[in-house]
Amino acid sequence: MKAFQSSDKIRLNANGRKLDAWLIYKCLACDKTWNRPLFERKNVRDIGPATLDALQSNDVKWIRAESFNLDALKRKSQRVDEFPEFEIAKEVLREAAGWTRLEIELMVPLPAGTRLDRLLASELKLSRTRLQTLHEKGLLRTNSDRTDILRRRIRTGIEVMVDLATVADRELSWGPLATGSPR
Repeated sequence: MKAFQSSDKIRLNANGRKLDAWLIYKCLACDKTWNRPLFERKNVRDIGPATLDALQSNDVKWIRAESFNLDALKRKSQRVDEFPEFEIAKEVLREAAGWTRLEIELMVPLPAGTRLDRLLASELKLSRTRLQTLHEKGLLRTNSDRTDILRRRIRTGIEVMVDLATVADRELSWGPLATGSPR
């Protein structure tokens, strides 16, 4: 079985007032194409104006988001490989004197297979066991009621709060990790 990757292109076919739409994927080995159906024989008036505009203009942002719609992709293919690579951008929204608490809000524009504990361990330079201990002691909290949130995939809207009040030299030790820049 060969791997296919989105070409960031769409194929449209109109038949009267009916429309077919496919995302075009290309084989990484031989350039063969696979057209993944988005919909077939759908009445044009049943398609939202924003979607119709994105389809007609080959809107790369819309296509990319739809290409990473893993649930839809899994319904149309036998196997979906997820890659662990992703880019992390850190932005300080507000910095309070004393660094007694670190608040992290995740913005994940495309689905990612990375678990929250793996992301935090990597970025905060802590073991996953240490993260779990902090979570159990209530020093690491999230906005989720799930007890297994650290083992769940990252997604937009997850908020993580780390209580640093008892950590010595917290601004020096946690500051660079949180901001991504040396202090």
